[in-house]
Amino acid sequence: MRMPMPIRFAIAVVSLALGAAGCGTTPAVSGSPPPASASAGGSGSTTLVWPAPANPMDLAVKAGLKPLPKEFVNNHVHTHLDVFVDGKRVAVPAGIGIKIDDPAVQVDDLPDGTKRYGGIDLCNQPCISPLHTHGVDGILHTESTETTRNTLGEFFIEWGVALDASCVSTYCSPATPIAVYIDGTLTPGDPRAIEIIDLREIAIVIGTPPAVIPKTADFSNA
Repeated sequence: MRMPMPIRFAIAVVSLALGAAGCGTTPAVSGSPPPASASAGGSGSTTLVWPAPANPMDLAVKAGLKPLPKEFVNNHVHTHLDVFVDGKRVAVPAGIGIKIDDPAVQVDDLPDGTKRYGGIDLCNQPCISPLHTHGVDGILHTESTETTRNTLGEFFIEWGVALDASCVSTYCSPATPIAVYIDGTLTPGDPRAIEIIDLREIAIVIGTPPAVIPKTADFSNA
C-alpha cells in the first residue's frame, strides 16, 4: 500500500552560536563520500558558490601566514573539507592560497574539466601559502618548513568567506541552522579553531543537511 507523504521533521543540528542541538532525525554518516566534480547536477556533484579570490597572497598574510616562493613538504598535512548548503555540496575551489597566474605555477587540466595548480619549482616572489588547495577535491594542504597546525579559520580567511561561531558567509544561525562535523561526529563550538590535522574529515552543514554526512575521505591522490 502506498504510504502517505511523511511529515517533515527538523534534522538535528547544532547552532554554533548556542551549541544546542535541534530535535529530529540524525542524518546518516558515511565512511566514503561520493566523488565530487566541479559542475552542478548528478550524485556527488558540487556547485561553485564562493570562488577562489583574486588576491591570495594578501589574504594569506591576513590569515597570519607567510607566503613562500615554492612548496615545502617538510611538514605535509591533508584535511578534507565538505561544505553543504541545503543538502547540496558546495565546491571548495582549486588554487586557494596560490598565485595561479605566476608563471612558475604549473596548471594541469584534469579529465573532469577542472584544473589543478602546483608543481612549483621556484617563484621570483612568494606565490603560495603554506595552507592551500591544489584542486577541487576539497583537500586542504599544509605544506611548510615547520611543524605547524593550521586552522579552519585561517583557511576561510584565505578563501574570503566569512566564518565565525554563528555564520558561514551570509548564512547565520538561528535563522539558518549550521552544524559542523569532524570525522562524522557533530562538533559544537567555534569552527575557526578546528585544526587541520592529517586525514581529518570536516563537514560544514548549512540549512537542510544531506542524507549522508561523510566521516572519512579519499586521500589517495593527495
